[in-house]
Amino acid sequence: MPLVKRSISLHGHRTSLALEPEFWDVVDEAARARKMALAALIAEIDDNRDPEDALSSSVRVWALKAVLAGSPET
Repeated sequence: MPLVKRSISLHGHRTSLALEPEFWDVVDEAARARKMALAALIAEIDDNRDPEDALSSSVRVWALKAVLAGSPET
């Protein structure tokens, strides 16, 4: 499956994030369930990741944990 690239603003800086569509589905659903903007959820994940880890990897791990927990609101 090809990666889907989206541009978002994190802490006032424009960046892009490329994920597989399945991961975007989980992240989008989580943002909807939490009634927050996608950029706000990605910023939250960014704020809690190890600086050594790539943002895209951190988002994938976050999405996997959300699915395993049975709730996209993780």
